Amino acid sequence: MMRFKDKVVIITGATSGIGEACAFAFGMEGAKITITGRNSEKLENSVKRLENEGVSVLGILADAASEADNKKLAEETVKHFGRIDVLINNAGISMRALFENLDLEVFHKVMDTNFWGTVYATKYCLPEILKNKGSIVGVSSINGYRGTPARTAYTASKYAMNGFFESLRTEVMKRGVHVLVASPGFTASNIRNNALTADGTPQGESPREEAKMMSSEEVAKEILKAILKRKRDLVLTGQGKLAVFLNKWIPGIMDGIVYNHMAKEKDSPFK
Repeated sequence: MMRFKDKVVIITGATSGIGEACAFAFGMEGAKITITGRNSEKLENSVKRLENEGVSVLGILADAASEADNKKLAEETVKHFGRIDVLINNAGISMRALFENLDLEVFHKVMDTNFWGTVYATKYCLPEILKNKGSIVGVSSINGYRGTPARTAYTASKYAMNGFFESLRTEVMKRGVHVLVASPGFTASNIRNNALTADGTPQGESPREEAKMMSSEEVAKEILKAILKRKRDLVLTGQGKLAVFLNKWIPGIMDGIVYNHMAKEKDSPFK
C-alpha cells in the first residue's frame, strides 16, 4: 500500500543519516521527494540511489543556513512537482566543546543551520502546506528537552526549534496543518563525526559507540508513522524517553546524572 502516493515530501540535509533514510522510507511509500545537500557529489549519489529504487526525486544543492537557498528550495519543488505536502526539517550540525573555549562563530553557525534553516524552509513552504493541509516536521533532539554539557550551541538550537514549532502549531491548529517535533535519542549517523570543535573544525570521529544506537532507518520509519497518525511529539529510544521524563520532575538531580554520563565519553572535554 502506497500511503504517500503522489504526495510531495521535502527533506533537508538528506545526503546521509536520518535525512537520506527518510527519503527512502517516503519514496518507497509512493511520495515524490525533494532532497537537499551542501555537497554536490554526495547529493548526486543520493539522487542516483533513490532513482535506482524507482523513486521520483529532485536534488537541490542548498545550504540550510541560506535564506535564499530555502526560498529556491520551495520554488523549485513547486515548479518541478506542482505542490508541497510535507516538509521535514532535518538539516543540522552538532558541536562539542566547552562554552568557555568555544569560538562564537561556531555558535552562530550551529544556530544558523539548525534553527534559522528550519525557520527559512518553513516560511517558504508554509503557503503550499496550508493549501494542502499538510505536515511540517522538525527533527529535533532529546537536547531540545535536556541540555548537555559541551553542547551549548546544539542544545540552544534545539530548544529554539521546539519553541518555534510549539508556537506555530498553535497558530495553524484550526487550519488543518499538522506540526510534528521528532526527537531522536542517540542515533547511528555521521552527525557526531561532523560535529564542530571549539575552533569550528570537525571532530572527525564519534566519541560514542554508534553500533549500539538506533539506526537512521528505524528513526525514519517512526517519523513516517508519526506523520500518518498526525502526532504532536515523537520522543525516541527508552533512554531518551527516560531523560525527558526525569528532567521534568527531578531537574536538579538530572544535572548530576547528565554530567556524570557525558563525562564518560571518549576524550570528553570536561571531567
